Amino acid sequence: MATLSPLLNLSLFLLCCACLICCCQGEHKALFVFGDSLFDPGNNKYLVNITDAAAYWPYGETFFRHPTGRFSDGRIVPDFIAEFAGLPLLLPYLQPGPHNWTDGTNFASAGAGVLYQTNPSVIDLKTQLEYFKNVEKILREELGEAEAKRLLSSAVYLFSIGGNDYFSFYSNYPNASLSTTREFLGIVIGNLTDVLQEIYKIGGRNIGFQNAGALGCTPSARTKDGGCTEKLESLARLHNMALSNTLQKLEETLPGFKYSIFQYYDSLIDKINTPAKYGFKYGKSACCGIGPFRGSNCGGDRGTEAYELCKNPNEYVWFDGGHNTEHANRQSAQLLWAGPPNVTGPYNLKQLFGRA
Repeated sequence: MATLSPLLNLSLFLLCCACLICCCQGEHKALFVFGDSLFDPGNNKYLVNITDAAAYWPYGETFFRHPTGRFSDGRIVPDFIAEFAGLPLLLPYLQPGPHNWTDGTNFASAGAGVLYQTNPSVIDLKTQLEYFKNVEKILREELGEAEAKRLLSSAVYLFSIGGNDYFSFYSNYPNASLSTTREFLGIVIGNLTDVLQEIYKIGGRNIGFQNAGALGCTPSARTKDGGCTEKLESLARLHNMALSNTLQKLEETLPGFKYSIFQYYDSLIDKINTPAKYGFKYGKSACCGIGPFRGSNCGGDRGTEAYELCKNPNEYVWFDGGHNTEHANRQSAQLLWAGPPNVTGPYNLKQLFGRA
């Protein structure tokens, strides 16, 4: 008799748990997503004169069978979180046409930073916040004050942001002193804190973060000898420490504020260094691209240039020079959803969605 793979069994188990949570509680919970290319479902497709939109082959080649604007061969982390929470696939906020705002939406934009100056041509975090305020207004008009307040307070707000700020900083100041680095870190964290406090004022209480990944160990950032770029790694670690401290302080000072941090950095480093442990063959090289580790030019400048493409993305942690395959994204989402406290804490997203 045929048997299901352990990974498929785990996926089905998690999905059943999510459905039981939603059915037992009988309360609709929304998901609002903020971030960069790791979480962008295609918002950049609707921006003018943007090349970073993943709207060309081979992005989307597996699950969707066509490019959607996601920087992966298939689904990204928020897609799986929505599935586990019993929600439909969240639309990009900028996608024309009808939206069911009571399910939430996704504001993330590839290339975005916490700071506007990191990439002025895309949707920085504070602009994403303004878009959320637009949705808040619609919800209050459609549902009334009381029901909108309930939906906003029970919703989960999921973030993946900051990496591009540090890529930009390192590019501009590769030899920055520790004091300059800490000053920049303070600016990033300060602006991020302002956004979280604004969401809290609007009614948000459940905050989820995927912390900064291994910025210096992406295929595109590796050194000529194959090592990681340590200064980028240091920036990621400093950011993650500051983020953890900031969220802890917010929980101590804001009544009802609860948060979740998935230790994406640690998880990703382990996948890169020991890929076989997680069902991968390749942890350092990407499935798609050119050059060392296939670290650049996935898609060959929209098909006008030659590039290499692997036969099976599931064997790779990385799909391109800086973004994970669907297989790796699913694993990250499973840890975000139901990981133990040393991986995702002090709450995981399943617990945040389960809050009364």
